[in-house]
This record gives sequence, C-alpha cells and structure tokens, in this order.
Amino acid sequence: MNPTILLRPPVAFALFLLLLALFFFFFQRHAANGPDHAAKYLPYSSGQNLPPTEVRLSYQEFFHLGLLFGVVHVAALVLSLLPSQMETYQIGIFYLMGISISAYVLVRGPSKRDRR
Repeated sequence: MNPTILLRPPVAFALFLLLLALFFFFFQRHAANGPDHAAKYLPYSSGQNLPPTEVRLSYQEFFHLGLLFGVVHVAALVLSLLPSQMETYQIGIFYLMGISISAYVLVRGPSKRDRR
C-alpha cells in the first residue's frame, strides 16, 4: 500500500471521522449514567440564578464592537508581517497612529449631537 494515500485530504478526513466515531461510542458506553436534572439544559451562569433582564442590545452597538474587533486584528496581522528592518519602523508607527485613531472613534461612538 502506498503510504502517501493517507495524506490526501479526503482519506485523512475519513480516517479522523472514523477515529472520532470510535472514541465517541467507546466513551459513551463506559461513561457513568447520572440522574437527569431540570437545570441540566439551562445556560451556565457561574452557579447563580440570575433574574431576567429587560436590556435589549441594538445592532448598532454590536456593529461597532465587531468593526473594532476586525480593525484591531487586521492591524495586528499587518504589523506582525512588517519586515524587521530599521527603515520600516516608521511605517509601523504611522500605521499604529491611524489604528489608534480608528479604535478611539469606534469606542467613543457617535456624540449626542450626531444622534439626532
């Protein structure tokens, strides 16, 4: 048998899927059966019974947070890919200044004057 056939993506995927299924059935058979509890399917909230809240998040706040996340991660990627020569540090500092201004504007949000 040719060992390079095992490195092909469909074959490797099928092998790992088979291995995962074997582990699942083995551990499911040998796991202890515990009593079913009513709180078993509730979301975990650090052991506290939290009262329901009436806070409704808007998509605008979520959009600002998502955009900030994307800007910061793209900045980290670009800065990590800059060459480590002395001539390029000025480009990195300039880029960091621009990203800092963008992050500040996204965190600050629109002013009360702009919300009308």
